[in-house]
Formats: sequence, C-alpha cells, structure tokens
Amino acid sequence: MSRAQPLYLRARWIVPVGQRTIEDGWLRIERGRIAAIGRRKLSGGSPRDRTIDLGDAIILPGLVNAHTHLEFSDLEKPLDAEGGLPGWIARVVALRRARPSGPEEAARLAGSLRAGLAESLEAGVTTIGDIATAIPREGYPSVGPRLRIYREALGLSFLGGSLPGFMARDLDRLGDSAGISPHAPMTVSRALGGALLREAAKRDLPVTMHLAESLAELAYVTGGGGPFRDLFATLGAWPADRPPPVLPPSDWISRLARVRRGSVVHGTFLGEPPDATALDRLARHRDRLGVVVCPRTTRLLSGQLPPVERFLAAGIRVALGTDSRASNPDLSVLGEARELVGSGVVSPGEALRMMTSDAAWNVAHEVRAGSIAVGRPADLVVLAPSGPFTDPLDAILRPDTRVAATLRAGRVLHGHVTSG
Repeated sequence: MSRAQPLYLRARWIVPVGQRTIEDGWLRIERGRIAAIGRRKLSGGSPRDRTIDLGDAIILPGLVNAHTHLEFSDLEKPLDAEGGLPGWIARVVALRRARPSGPEEAARLAGSLRAGLAESLEAGVTTIGDIATAIPREGYPSVGPRLRIYREALGLSFLGGSLPGFMARDLDRLGDSAGISPHAPMTVSRALGGALLREAAKRDLPVTMHLAESLAELAYVTGGGGPFRDLFATLGAWPADRPPPVLPPSDWISRLARVRRGSVVHGTFLGEPPDATALDRLARHRDRLGVVVCPRTTRLLSGQLPPVERFLAAGIRVALGTDSRASNPDLSVLGEARELVGSGVVSPGEALRMMTSDAAWNVAHEVRAGSIAVGRPADLVVLAPSGPFTDPLDAILRPDTRVAATLRAGRVLHGHVTSG
C-alpha cells in the first residue's frame, strides 16, 4: 500500500494523551501523519481509502524510552549488582576492556544497536534517548525508532581546553538527532563538563546526565572518599592522594539549566545530605530540566525505587527509561511502568504520561512524539489486551497485554495491522 493512500484505523479505544480518551474511535493517516481523528461514524473518506478495524485494540502514541544504552543490547542478562553502583561500574569497565578493538568491535556495536532497536519496536517504542559512548562508522540504522543520540564523554584528567575533534565530528554526523551527555559527577571533571555544556549551548543541543544515583557517588563528589575513591585509584583514573576535580549534583543542575533542554537521569538521592539543595534547585529549573527514572535498574543497584512522588510533587516532568541490558532484563518501558504502578508509586495515568508526552519532552522531541494529534507523525503502538476490559488505562499495563503493532510515521515496523 502506498503511504500516499489514506488509511483509516479503527479501534475500541484511542488514548491520545493530553486529550480525552476516545471510545470507538478512528484515525486517518495520510503521508505518514495524522490527518484526522474521530469517533464512531467515519466521514469525508473516499471508497478507495483503506479502513482497518482493529477490534478491541487500544491505540496509543508510540512509547518513548527516554534513557537507554543500546551498546549493551547484546547481553543476555544483567551484570552482577553485588557492591551496588561502584561494583557494577567496575564490571562494566572490565567488560569494555575485555572487548577487542578495531573492526570486530565495530561489528559488535553495530549488531548490538540493531538488536536494541528491534527489541524496542517489539516493545512499542518509537522514540529513544540513547547514550552513545561511540558512534559506529556506518551510523545508526536508517529505519527504526526516532532517536535522540546523546554523545557521551567522561574523564577526570581533562582540566581545560577545547573538546577533542572527534567529538565535534560525531556531533556533526548525528545532525538533528544529536545531544550531549556528560556521564556523571564522579567521572566528569568540572572542566570537561564546562566544555561539553558550552558546546551544547553553541549548537542548541539537549543534554542529559546521570546524577545522584548512589550514596557512594555523593560521598565521592562532596568529600573525595568512599568506594569510588578506591575504584578510581585501582583503575588509574585519578590519584587517591589528590582531591578529584569534580562537582556535586546541585552544582551540575545549575550548569545544566543553562542549556535549552536537559534531563537528570536516576536522581535517586537528589536532596540527600551532604548535597541537600539539589532537588530544590532542580524544581526551580523545571521549565527546562526534567528527570528520567529507570525503576528496575534503580531497584537492582540501590535496593529501592526512585523517589518519583517527590519529583511529581515538585512539578518536575518525569520520564521512564530502561537503562540497558547491563542492568535490566529487557528494554520495555511498559515493564518500567508496571514496576511503579504495581508498587503503588504512581497511577496508570501518571505512568502513561511518563512513557509518552513527558518522556518526549525530556528528550526534546515533544513536537514529534508523545501524543496523537492532527498534523503529528503517525507514531503509534497498537495494544491487544487478552481479555475483557472496561478501563483502557488499566488494560494498557496488564502483563498479558501484548504489542500487536508498532508504527513509525504510518509505516508498520513491528507486528501487523489487521482487522480484528
């Protein structure tokens, strides 16, 4: 079927997000965009238009995974979490150092990206915020989810000067999907972070940064001690007898607020002593800074869920991410939402916004993703609950509800769109 030929999709429920849920609704898709939305009787169509009745299905905006590391999508299971975040990071470093360099690693990375993008489509995800420590020569696959690719940098030895030329070239290659990610407070010197944020401001790029992910992080960036001091001394990242040139989360939040759009990832211990002002600072900048939480990863590495209620009470936009297969069994944001709703942390409606409209805002794709509206790209996910239901929001989060199809710009990239 030609994308120029109008297509009508009918379903028992359409959940646009930001507008009233539509029972017995339809969408008209033309040239990859939503051309009209209606309820019950179709109007204005031509006999040549194709109409597909999806039966008891639920149509949502394509889901948004606001934070992941696709480079680890080739892992079969998460890495051991013994020792919390410092122990887990030590295993990530060991994994990276054990990998070969050159063409073999380039091929592995390209395959991992393809696997992660395919798994994301199977999970109903049409937009991704990916952290990229390296950009493959051939780039990301051209067909798949919409991307925000945050070029990541870390290092404590950078004490001033210009960014390395390869980073500027990577950002050029990424075009309008580019973003920048200073890794985390304990791994980024204040000088390197400053250079990265100046580059982001110059290019008008969104920024994301891991912040306040563990108490060990806070101990290191506020006093230079704790498990990270021992780890970095062992790795040769920074001498144990010198204070690291780092900043606490509260200072990073003030710096992140200078760019057009930024997000704090995890934030599990924001506002905890000895950096008690961090959460208040984030709330003051909520017009341009949000939070991305990865509940299953946070539970694995810290033994608790992220403090989502505190973020929402402060008026901060909260998004869901899956982190990576190095800390998570899959790349399903529906799985993350079920974790929070099942624990009584948020309502189904709040979880829905966290994986659609608020997630799209956090990755600076809010005009292209996160809701169903006339003129928007037809990025959609079709969900098929396994049994009877009356409340579509509850049905969305049932463990037995399956992703029947995922569409990007009106094109079916996973599953099938057939009459039910």
